[in-house]
Amino acid sequence: MLKGINPLLNADVLQALRAMGHGDDLIIADTNFPSDSVARQTRLGKLLRIDNTTAAEAAAAILSVYPLDSFVEDAAARMEIVGRPDEIPPVQREVQEAIDKAEGKSWPMISIERYAFYERAKQAYCVIQTGERRFYGCFAFRKGVIPPDAE
Repeated sequence: MLKGINPLLNADVLQALRAMGHGDDLIIADTNFPSDSVARQTRLGKLLRIDNTTAAEAAAAILSVYPLDSFVEDAAARMEIVGRPDEIPPVQREVQEAIDKAEGKSWPMISIERYAFYERAKQAYCVIQTGERRFYGCFAFRKGVIPPDAE
């Protein structure tokens, strides 16, 4: 355990989050996402896990240490429901709440068509699979910057 660090953030996840740079993507995936095969194609090349937790709990833990990229419109994204791209299921509403809380303001996610999401995931730095069993619990977060301390 580390003081001030969410205990869901295991050593492998923390190492990946720390290694990522500005503009790198991470994917939060539900249990139905082809996480292992997609993760093998990412920069990290292996699957990371935050088991036994929801997508929203994992997102809140990650966003407690991970800045979103304020220079782009697509820093937070969700996988669209096939055939119903404008529908927002509860799992996605919960992650939206975690994003807004972490950022201290409304930060709407963009939606990405399912196969386009897979392609973005393959280009990501890493995939983190959660224990989320609800459908469409898949998200992409682009890393931002942390400004220097004021002098």
